Amino acid sequence: MNLLINDLEQENVLDVCIEHAGYEQGTPSISNISFRVKRGELLGIIGPNGAGKSTTIKAVMGLLKHAKTSVSIAGDSGKYAYVPEQPVFYEDLTLWEHLDLAAAAYGLEYDSFTRYADELLTRFGMSAVRDLLPGGFSKGMKQKMMLMIGFLGHPDVYIVDEPFIGLDPRATKDFLSLLEEERKRGAGVLMSTHVLDTAEKICDTFIMISGGEMVAQGTLEDIRLAAEQPGASLFDCFDVMTS
Repeated sequence: MNLLINDLEQENVLDVCIEHAGYEQGTPSISNISFRVKRGELLGIIGPNGAGKSTTIKAVMGLLKHAKTSVSIAGDSGKYAYVPEQPVFYEDLTLWEHLDLAAAAYGLEYDSFTRYADELLTRFGMSAVRDLLPGGFSKGMKQKMMLMIGFLGHPDVYIVDEPFIGLDPRATKDFLSLLEEERKRGAGVLMSTHVLDTAEKICDTFIMISGGEMVAQGTLEDIRLAAEQPGASLFDCFDVMTS
């Protein structure tokens, strides 16, 4: 898939250089990881459990105390939306109040916010629960809420950690459809996922992490060359390079 916009395809919206990052001083979990995301590009971070995918996301977000990194989002003036693997919410705010709070943080005008929020609620099948507290939601419903909050701001970059966990097939389709629209608008996407069959279909480029280091980078064809597996699936390349 290639949704890059011709007149903007050379513009990077995310530049990342991670020299090292970890959770304890002097004990890096990841090192020597660098990549760029262009406008309209979807870059997938793939790797086995414990390889450092989520740590890479946290390092990009500046959430790790022990890290030496350089991160630029649209020339340091851009906006990003972060969708974590584990939903985070306020117990005493309804779904609509979460959306309203996010809109205020994004600086959205109320009329445009309500129109788009209603559209998102409809597309994700959440209109009936807009005035309910998310504490009683299923994991999939909480994940839908996190995705809607992210889509509200129309950022330059989406940083998404394992988005497919808990989503049913219809919600996954709606998410990917909205993401495609945002990419056509010019947003870049950095996505960590272990759902390799979906990643192969939707990602333009990849970085493969194993043992805390980057072992391959580029298009699917680049990954095949690195794995010496011409014509192989992403899963087969993954198996060869991370075993």
